[in-house]
Amino acid sequence: MEIFIENWHFPTTGGSITNAIFLGFAASMLGVSGFESSANFVEEQQKGVFPKTLKNMWIVVSIINPLAALFALSLFAMPLLQSDAYQNTLLIEMASHVGGNWLAILIGIDAFLVLSGAVLTSFVGVTGLLERMALDRILPQYFLKKNNRGSSYRIILIFLILTISVLLITKGDVKLLAGVYTISFLSVMALFGIGNILLKVKRNSLPRPEKATWLSVLVAIAAVIVALVGNIIMEPRAGVPSNLSVFLEYFVPFIVLILIMLNRTVLLKVLLRLIHSVFDPFRKFVLHTDKKILSVIDDINSQEFVYFTKDDNVETLNKVMLYIQNNEHTKKLKIVSAIRNRVAITEQFRNDINVIDREYPKIKIDFIELDDPFGPELINRLSKEWNIPINFMFIGSPGDHFPYKIEELGGVRLII
Repeated sequence: MEIFIENWHFPTTGGSITNAIFLGFAASMLGVSGFESSANFVEEQQKGVFPKTLKNMWIVVSIINPLAALFALSLFAMPLLQSDAYQNTLLIEMASHVGGNWLAILIGIDAFLVLSGAVLTSFVGVTGLLERMALDRILPQYFLKKNNRGSSYRIILIFLILTISVLLITKGDVKLLAGVYTISFLSVMALFGIGNILLKVKRNSLPRPEKATWLSVLVAIAAVIVALVGNIIMEPRAGVPSNLSVFLEYFVPFIVLILIMLNRTVLLKVLLRLIHSVFDPFRKFVLHTDKKILSVIDDINSQEFVYFTKDDNVETLNKVMLYIQNNEHTKKLKIVSAIRNRVAITEQFRNDINVIDREYPKIKIDFIELDDPFGPELINRLSKEWNIPINFMFIGSPGDHFPYKIEELGGVRLII
């Protein structure tokens, strides 16, 4: 059986050495699984630990995975390795063949512990991710509700329901579940590479302890894309849905939800116009609905934002305003300058603020001078005094002499 993609065809059995290497490479890319979870704990690691983590993972993967494949080929014939009986329990079968039942039981216990850790990691990672997205108003505030112990139980329950639904849809087919995970994992790894490129282009001056070269990033993205394509085109079994179709059943609705949240004010305005055109004869009903929707829009835009500046010129201030106008739902902005032990604010800078204020009449700008040093303490104090969450406060990209690490600022965002 062969699978055709436009003018290319990829037989998944027999024949071509090139095809065998291609599909083998695609399947083996799962051997580096684990790197995607580094984003969940990198900020909690001590200085210099993160590169050691990646180095150790590469060493383990480079040694254990090839040796495991070599041992399997040494112990069993290829037809036996390809049989369904050995697909899901290969390590246990190898252990039983070499050391007997006691070693097979030991491998089974180890697999149970590793998978338990993976499940725990997934729940921790998803909880942190969705909380952050909800704080940035990319997802509904519904997800921020916590119980008495401080856990985001709504996120945990929804994720549990989703995982159970995947199990039911795939009917517990381990190979299909692995295929869905493969697409998810490789997609995340490709996005890491794309994110690295965006950092190089948009935030090249941002201080960071580790930097990857352009060549290494592009090679990594290309390798991940090749592996992703290989896993997608592998032939599905008769009567079993493809891993891509199952993946899209969950991916597409989630992306639609995010797009709705990012454009909710636009959608509300469209809805408002639709109501006017359809229900104008029912004037009372239309006016009532009109007030409600405008109230929601005003509530969204009432969130105030803060931008900390030192002595930015008018060009930089204009970039700040363009970012806020294009990416945030607000009509209020405080521009704050902390000037203790620094040169006083110049008259030119005050004129620049006035120019920006006139240029963006839809956003109310308040310029505030503080006789305080800029730092985490000032940020936390202002957040409490003004009732503005820290993640709605911005700074420009700091230079090499900036005295604080970004994570020390409690969640302040970079916009330039």
